[in-house]
Parts: sequence; C-alpha cells; structure tokens
Amino acid sequence: QAQLVESGGGLVQAGGSLRLSCAASRRTISSYAMGWFRQSPGKGREFVAAIRWRDGITYYANSVKGRFTISRDNAKNTVYLEMNSLKPEDTAVYYCAADPFRPILPSTYYQTVPDWGQGTQVTVSS
Repeated sequence: QAQLVESGGGLVQAGGSLRLSCAASRRTISSYAMGWFRQSPGKGREFVAAIRWRDGITYYANSVKGRFTISRDNAKNTVYLEMNSLKPEDTAVYYCAADPFRPILPSTYYQTVPDWGQGTQVTVSS
C-alpha cells in the first residue's frame, strides 16, 4: 500500500496563503501522477491540481487557476500545493492522491484514483 502523508493545513484569513506538503513513500514516488483533491461539508471530493511526475506537467481546476501552484521535489519525494489569495470557498479537507499508471486530470473522478493520504484541514475565514 502506498503511503502519502499530508501536512501544512490550518486556519488563515481570506487573502492569505498556505503551503500543503505531501510526503510519499519510495514505492509511491514511481507513480505516474500525483495530485490534490478537496472535500467540503455536503459536497463531493473534487479535483484541485495534479502533476505528472516524470516531466512536471501540471493541471488545475478552473476555480484555483492563477492562485494555486503544484510542484514536486524529486529528492524529497514530496509534492507541494502553494495556495495564495485564499477565499472562504477554499475551505475544505485537502487530500493528496497518487496513481501508479494513469494521469490525474481535471476530469478524473476521485474514486478511480488508488492511493490517498489522510487529509489535512484548510479553513479560510472571511
């Protein structure tokens, strides 16, 4: 079982910034793609951003494009989500995800992604 451990969530005021980290086990880092999804109360888990591990190609949900940046550090086996200009509607539990064989795209349905972290809470106050 792949291991993904998120950190970096917290409480921030609207307009502020946070950086989430996802540390991956050695097995997971051979994944084709890694990404972030989020889930707020009463809503389904939705795609936020993803990165193709071998070449760094990135994908973003329209709602976060221009505000969030996903990146990776090969040496640390870690994926980051830099979140700027945060809005109250960004409040959610953020989950790190990985897929060993397939890309993670804005159209990806979360239930098709095999590997998940435990989630980290992000709360943006108005």
